[in-house]
Amino acid sequence: MFPSLQRLTPVLLASLSLLAPSAHGGEGGYQLPPPELQALVDAPRSPLFKLGPQRKSALLVSQPGLPGIAEVAQPELKLAGLRINPRTRAASHFDFGDGLSVLDIASGKTRAVSGLPARIKIADTLWSPDERWVAFSRWSEEGVELWLLDVSKASAHRLLRDKLNATTSAGFAWSGQDKLLLRLLPLQQKPAPQEKAVPAGPNTLETRGGKVAQNRTYPDMLKNAHDADLLDWQLQTQLAFVDIRGKLRRIGPVMTLSKAQTSPDGKLILTTELRRPYSSMLPLERYAQSITVWDAQGKKLKTIAERPMRERLPSGNDAVQAGPRDFGWRSDKPATLYWLEAQAGGDPEVHARVHDVLLQQAAPFVAAPQKLLELGWRFAGVHWASDGLALVTENWWKTHDTRTWRIQPGNADFKPELLFSRKSEDQYANPGAPLTTLNQFGRAVLRLDGSSIFLSGAGASPEGDRPFLDKFDLVSKQSLRLWRSQAPYYEEVLGLFDDKGRSFITSREANDEPPNFFVRQLGAAASLRALTQFPHPTPQLKGVRKLQLHYERDDGLDLSATLYLPPGYDPKRDGPRPMLMWAYPREFKTAEAAGQVHSSPYKFNRIGYNGPQAMLARGYTVLDGPAMPIIGEGRKEPNDSYLEQLKMDAEAAVEEVVRLGVADRHRIALGGHSYGAFMTANLLAHTRLFRAGIARSGAYNRSLTPFGFQSEDRNFWQAKKTYQDMSPFNFANQFKDPILFIHGEQDNNPGTFPLQSERMYQALQGLGAVTRLAMLPNESHGYRARESILHMLWEQDRWLETYVKNAKAENGKE
Repeated sequence: MFPSLQRLTPVLLASLSLLAPSAHGGEGGYQLPPPELQALVDAPRSPLFKLGPQRKSALLVSQPGLPGIAEVAQPELKLAGLRINPRTRAASHFDFGDGLSVLDIASGKTRAVSGLPARIKIADTLWSPDERWVAFSRWSEEGVELWLLDVSKASAHRLLRDKLNATTSAGFAWSGQDKLLLRLLPLQQKPAPQEKAVPAGPNTLETRGGKVAQNRTYPDMLKNAHDADLLDWQLQTQLAFVDIRGKLRRIGPVMTLSKAQTSPDGKLILTTELRRPYSSMLPLERYAQSITVWDAQGKKLKTIAERPMRERLPSGNDAVQAGPRDFGWRSDKPATLYWLEAQAGGDPEVHARVHDVLLQQAAPFVAAPQKLLELGWRFAGVHWASDGLALVTENWWKTHDTRTWRIQPGNADFKPELLFSRKSEDQYANPGAPLTTLNQFGRAVLRLDGSSIFLSGAGASPEGDRPFLDKFDLVSKQSLRLWRSQAPYYEEVLGLFDDKGRSFITSREANDEPPNFFVRQLGAAASLRALTQFPHPTPQLKGVRKLQLHYERDDGLDLSATLYLPPGYDPKRDGPRPMLMWAYPREFKTAEAAGQVHSSPYKFNRIGYNGPQAMLARGYTVLDGPAMPIIGEGRKEPNDSYLEQLKMDAEAAVEEVVRLGVADRHRIALGGHSYGAFMTANLLAHTRLFRAGIARSGAYNRSLTPFGFQSEDRNFWQAKKTYQDMSPFNFANQFKDPILFIHGEQDNNPGTFPLQSERMYQALQGLGAVTRLAMLPNESHGYRARESILHMLWEQDRWLETYVKNAKAENGKE
């Protein structure tokens, strides 16, 4: 046996008792799954559809196949929560477009864009407000280039030679109709700092006490002084303006820049710069910041705020730093800033009538700031329209409450009016999100028809999601349903053509029809016109049946799930099949919301490689998303009864699929990703419901996430028993059924460090359990390289074939 966990092959670690052909569990290199699974990975991808702001055109971005491991394995810097490609000076990116087309909405005709180089890598795209241009970035060997597409000519060209700094943003944004604000690499920048081969001394951490700090276990933090210097070098940026003719004007000094945004009138720039000292325990967004306003010539006008490092926030997910935060421009005014200021020290545990205040201040920022609204909870967002109308939403995470107010930003005497109030988890009561249009500044504002706004949403209901379009009167506070998606389709609104809501663009799909785009006309001349005809990406799996299941757990709570059956399979004729069940637990404050139905039975049967549906190609039945609610009503904490509720959820799902005759009770596997992997390990530790498990990129020892995880906002020492009871690592001696672990070696998700899977595997291996661990080189929390995904499917398929489909009788199981 292995005395300690160590790298045995580039990919695999396995126990000696496993089915591996080699004594060390290493098959050697990446493996290929059966052809029917390979076909899913290499299936063609539909173009991305990017609707223009004027609804006259749409940009179609073609997508190539998955990147290879050679591309994913390129050097990458990990600094303060950022992952940076040092060659391009951009945030790591692997999903590029490789072609562009322009779709004319009126005629439905599509034109391929000319002028693009061969094997182009298109990263970000952005329509101009007037829809005459599309700016986009191209990754090249020399860096990130800015290109411009002339929509009328369907031709593109490089706009300038200077390279963008795309480390914390796309590096470009429209400022008006015909110019862009850029973040450029500095001219004649010195070479990047090099780390000394011989260390100058130890790297130390020290704290001198203070209040409890609710800091989660963040990955990719700075480790030493060299990392801090390198972060500064990577973020060094000079702002510039460029017009559509390519005339460039650099402005202002070189800055260690995090954010930059022009005012709606284009005359001012709001920047966020980082200030030292940096932290080795916090991500970049919690570093000290200087918030500054500059004019369009690069002259510093005013420092709006100096924000200290947010090192010690109060406890709880509703906690924020005291003082001003979240600065932005009102989209409906030429140059008016708004921001938030926390009350009660930002501490959610302090009983206070007001927890946040929304303020505004117009340029030239000499008059005193104006208070717009006092909020009893935390600010969540704002939709601007005019001095006579804005909608402000606030949330309180602890109780899952949300409400939306109507205010008049230009009228200090107006009393705020409550428009909507509900539990955020109550999707049946969700009124939808306001639709917007562009104003004279090219910024999004509420779309109005007199005193009415338009709302669209998923339309959750006991029958599943049925997207809708409503007109809501702000005076009467009454809604008028204009349209709702009808079976057997799932159709949702993307944008309106007019201010009456009579004509709009939708995305429509059905079980055997992939999403395509349509123009829908209401009223006497009701019609539906197709804009695209994207084909089925996996026609070999047409005929997959999808059913929405409704059942109860032992305490009477309503649950739901989506059942998939392979093409040609008849349960009555063919009998029960081996099944893969895939789930993800969620926390709720009310049983009513926990029992609500999610998703839709009419969505396209997308048989991709990341979810469980891939195993339909191998003849398995699949239960996707069986509800796994964990409820804590009132003052009760959901996780204090996590295991009890999780077992009830799982038992109910198993009983239902067995009752329907679609699953063999003794050949059901359970799987999940991230928190779903955590769930899988817990259920294999505490039940014998499942023949085997697949746990991808999970966390299994909650003492390694001591300051909260998922929705748990208590720390380990406040809820020690809960943390310990929820940790499957503590019950490794109870595993009786095989479990496969898969994890990216470079996981960047807080809490799911690769160490979690390594130590869980080591515990099970040492205790004699049947287990296997596959560590995927250069992969993050989600896997990206074609070789990695093919290997993941090979691991999963072989595990299920061995321990589920062809399992031998064991402990009374057949």
